[in-house]
Amino acid sequence: MIHTLRVAGVIGDPIAHSLSPRVHGHWLNRYGIKGHYVPLHIKPQDFAQAITMLPRMGFAGANVTIPHKHDALAVADHVTPLARRIGAANTLTFTDLGLEADNTDGYGFTHNILAAVPGWSPRRVAVIGAGGANRAVIVALLDLGVEEIRLTNRTAERSAGLADEFGPRIVPCPWAQRTEMLEGCDTLINGTSLGMVGNPALDLNLSALPGNAVVNDLVYSPLETPLLAQARARGNPCVDGLGMLLHQAAPGFERWFGRKPEVDADLRNAVLGQ
Repeated sequence: MIHTLRVAGVIGDPIAHSLSPRVHGHWLNRYGIKGHYVPLHIKPQDFAQAITMLPRMGFAGANVTIPHKHDALAVADHVTPLARRIGAANTLTFTDLGLEADNTDGYGFTHNILAAVPGWSPRRVAVIGAGGANRAVIVALLDLGVEEIRLTNRTAERSAGLADEFGPRIVPCPWAQRTEMLEGCDTLINGTSLGMVGNPALDLNLSALPGNAVVNDLVYSPLETPLLAQARARGNPCVDGLGMLLHQAAPGFERWFGRKPEVDADLRNAVLGQ
């Protein structure tokens, strides 16, 4: 019997910090799949050439992370409508028709919160930050039918730009009024790096936030950011950022290795080294 060795990886610059090899490695072992998932440190100037070489080396696909998510659109033969709307791709699949670029970050974001807070149905959401990760979050929220996304960023022009791009449900709020904008919101999302290991904490007073509002921090190092600690202390349902990483990985794994994987406590513990 001939066994086909499937190979995929994650491309970034830098890449040594990525937890994705742990995620996919756990699934490969769990399901007894003959394959490998490897980190690939590729510089921006070498990205396009490297992508053309991967299928010749037997790769079924790859995840892409900073700083390649936008460039991945340019090298793809086919871009999904979702990736086009977001303006970035994180999941590449080599098919008979060429390279397909997709974005599963919004899928990961949504499924992470729903796994932690079943029945979550956002209507009025406060979003902190206007960087790349929040583009996928905004599109996911719009597709869930939210009525309003209050968006604030230290650079006001970026918030205004996203409002112009994604429509009137995006309401830019001045950074100085980030506390007041929490009033009446059912969900709060931090999409900045504030609170991440090595960075200052997010300076945000939660006094105006309803006590039943879901608080999600996309940061997962540390798992308990100062924002989540503050929210938990006042009784808000809290969702850390690790689950988004785990859930966004699942569609790619299924495409490359032919098995729909489970995102559960065993995976989470394996990724955390527990």
